Amino acid sequence: MILETSVAIVGSGMGGSTTAYGLAKAGIDCIVIERGDYVKKEDANWSAREIFINQKYKPNEKWLDQNGKEFTPGLHYIVGGNTKVYGASLPRFRESDFAQIQHKEGISPAWPFTYNDLEPYYCAAEQLYKVHGTTGEDPTEPKRSKPFPYPPLAHEPYIANLLERLKKAGVKPHSNSMGVDLASDGACIRCGTCDGFICKLDAKSDAQTCALNPAIKTGHLKLERNLKVTKVVTNGRRVEYLLAERDGVEVKIYAKKYVLSLGAVNTAALLLRSGQVANSSGLVGKNFMMHNNAHIAAFDARKTNDVTFQKTLSFSDWYFDGGNGYPLGSVQLIGKVQGIMMKSYVTKAPLPVLNYIANRSVEFVVMNEDLPSLNNRVEITKSGGIQIFRKALNTSAHKEMMRKTKRVLRKAGFQGIFVQPFDISMNSHQCGTSVAGVDPKKSVVDQYCKSHDLDNLYLIDGGFFPSSAAMNPALTIAAQALRVVDKSDLKEVN
Repeated sequence: MILETSVAIVGSGMGGSTTAYGLAKAGIDCIVIERGDYVKKEDANWSAREIFINQKYKPNEKWLDQNGKEFTPGLHYIVGGNTKVYGASLPRFRESDFAQIQHKEGISPAWPFTYNDLEPYYCAAEQLYKVHGTTGEDPTEPKRSKPFPYPPLAHEPYIANLLERLKKAGVKPHSNSMGVDLASDGACIRCGTCDGFICKLDAKSDAQTCALNPAIKTGHLKLERNLKVTKVVTNGRRVEYLLAERDGVEVKIYAKKYVLSLGAVNTAALLLRSGQVANSSGLVGKNFMMHNNAHIAAFDARKTNDVTFQKTLSFSDWYFDGGNGYPLGSVQLIGKVQGIMMKSYVTKAPLPVLNYIANRSVEFVVMNEDLPSLNNRVEITKSGGIQIFRKALNTSAHKEMMRKTKRVLRKAGFQGIFVQPFDISMNSHQCGTSVAGVDPKKSVVDQYCKSHDLDNLYLIDGGFFPSSAAMNPALTIAAQALRVVDKSDLKEVN
């Protein structure tokens, strides 16, 4: 079987769907190739047990860690990719995140473009993904040429009280930048099953809802589901075709331009499996990063947490300087955690005990920057599987951030603090495996995500990040996708 188009895009997550949206709006015919299918709207979408215990929507796939131990990766091969279950936190990176930054444990390298280069596309991405937020609260917020398209989400009484407690404890809490359809005519009902869940109402700003579906409506985009790309076939300095498979049938996909947006790990894995494609630098799969993250449950036996939509508040006081001249990171509320969700980590604890804790706790993610290293990498095993080698870097900053965060929470009156560190199986916010740069010997793609080696290949997902910063990456991926469509020669297909 043969498919032909102007631009073939592999992957329907944030990078692929946003790229498809930009191209379709520009009148370019393209195909998005997704290895999975649409998620069925069903009760399980909002079931904590099904999602967090039974892992219903995760793939039946195993990767290996650096010790050869199997784990199930935190990925979702479905239309919309990981954005179908993400928490829809859509902040911008800070201006300094695009420059070289000295950390206590090493250097966070500069990007081949600046915040100012990306800023107009941040505005466009915020509009596309219906981002709610406010200015003037966050001491680290970057400059912006346009206001947020939607006002910040209101804090429920418990969170409004938490805000005052945090202020008294010495930090400056601010509203989160959130992507939900909560306008006056919006679909969002502000439920408790958003962060980590699939939205049955299409009210979360995921890639399918906000970008892919509108792109399909233009008539310029076709979605191919249940089609897995297995090889990138090249001829000289060009991709000749993609080899794919569906239901045991081989499919060849011919296009004038190709975009790989499978996510930082899977894009690298596809290129490596294809015979070191686009890898004259030797950097494909290298510099794998994921944030140094941990979940915190701050417990207060005196006060029941009756919040429904919890994820409306953050504080970033130590983002630029934790007090010793080095940057730390950000602390964000996450969606309200249920006892059954805690049991996915604390497996031996009785559920009634976990319910008691969950009903009296508020939950955060503490996020610090990871640093690039050639030793942290994606490799392909002899059997063709994926193996991730990672030793977390910048861990001293994370430990310091945890100490400072716990101190603030105790000062705010919380009596107990429970911690869940992120391990390799969560691999959220993965980036760095196809790094962007000016020098082809030191990078995989240029500032517009175009391969240095192949004239018609683009890699548009978190893999192009030279550094991980300490903010959720989704909006930056979307903004860069819009910038690539606008500024590069991707849409020149005649």
